Amino acid sequence: MGLILCVVLGLTAPARAAPYAAMVMDARTGEVLHSRNADTRLHPASLTKMMTLYIAFEAVRLGEIGLDTEVLISANADAEPPSHLGLRAGTTIRFRYLIRAAAIRSANDAATAIAEALEGSEAAFARRMNRTARALGMTRTTFRNAHGLTSDGHLSTARDMTILGRRLVYDYPQYYNIFSRREDDAGIATVRNTNRAVLNAYAGADGIKTGYTRAAGFNLVASAQRGQERIIATVFGGRSAAWRNQRIMELLDMGFERAPSRATVRVPPLPSYPDAPSSGGVRASGAVARSLRPIPRPAPVAPAPEPSPELLAAIGEAVGEALTEIETAAGTAPPGVPPTPRPEPQATAIVPPRPEPIAPEVVTRASSTGSRLYGVSLGRQPSHHAAERLLLRTALAELGTFDDALRRVVQRSGGYEARFAGMTEDQAARACARLSARHLACETFGP
Repeated sequence: MGLILCVVLGLTAPARAAPYAAMVMDARTGEVLHSRNADTRLHPASLTKMMTLYIAFEAVRLGEIGLDTEVLISANADAEPPSHLGLRAGTTIRFRYLIRAAAIRSANDAATAIAEALEGSEAAFARRMNRTARALGMTRTTFRNAHGLTSDGHLSTARDMTILGRRLVYDYPQYYNIFSRREDDAGIATVRNTNRAVLNAYAGADGIKTGYTRAAGFNLVASAQRGQERIIATVFGGRSAAWRNQRIMELLDMGFERAPSRATVRVPPLPSYPDAPSSGGVRASGAVARSLRPIPRPAPVAPAPEPSPELLAAIGEAVGEALTEIETAAGTAPPGVPPTPRPEPQATAIVPPRPEPIAPEVVTRASSTGSRLYGVSLGRQPSHHAAERLLLRTALAELGTFDDALRRVVQRSGGYEARFAGMTEDQAARACARLSARHLACETFGP
């Protein structure tokens, strides 16, 4: 009878809940607003894919692989259990579709395929994950795989995952929007977001990643922005998806209530890797081997033809105007001498006549764009002078951000567009992210 009673009690007792942990952070400053068991090492489940995706974005930035590179799927990736995209060994798929599947559907086969494309094996990729974690300040995290399925020693903390969520927001703003897509095309299937319940229910929510295994419970790192405030919250060990979602929304509410309405945004620098490998190569699969060094500069090209005297004179006049503006803003103009009135520059002095009419353009900083084909637009102003002043004020306020950029004023219908040009895609994206963090309107443009 006693044995029967023990069996019955064992069958009716609830399953042991995974340990609970939480953290709430003001994303603008990195200030912790709430924490509970935040440094306890727990199973991250598919929150792991946040690091897999961070490294994927990094690899694209460093030129290791392209978004449209075709990746050969291995039997190892094919064999990963659900959730999966349905990849088949021996087939190929574009790298961008693997990113979408891992971020939106939380596909394990896609995460493994990313790992093998970048490092050749999942074990080598895990070593890179751990190196990156150390560089980001994730001091209590150890990765063993790219997808987050339970593995001995594969552990992280609520604090470390919150740090990683913040870095995805600020380090790769050009890709961050993928986490807010309710669904997207992943090449062989349309994938739906595993976090769409929170995205649909919570005002301002725009990411980031869910996770679940039996050992981990229901995990989630979520981010939301309202006005000038952005909050990141993390939950480990939820009892159910509904409980986890409700708790994360309560934590986000707590964050918005405790965070100051205004704060100076502290954008973290990109990570550095003192122990990065010194060489790499091309893999047989066609994907480029790892190289955490910047890609080599292109070979020298033939010098451009000498500019015309008219163009040189116009550039000289524009540069002189810019210097006068800077001196005036810095208070270095001679005392008692008012600035010399400047006539409105004529764009046609710089743009030579062409058979087809085009929008006139004025260069206000002499430089060479080379292969830098991207830039940042600050929007349209009512006059050429107003657009020029906006460019100068922005350049002075963001010293170091636009040092290598061209300042351009382009006449458009309805006004004059203020542009910084001659930037790389990454420079333009990060510059616009810095301006957006200071609540200044901007958008990037490219070829």
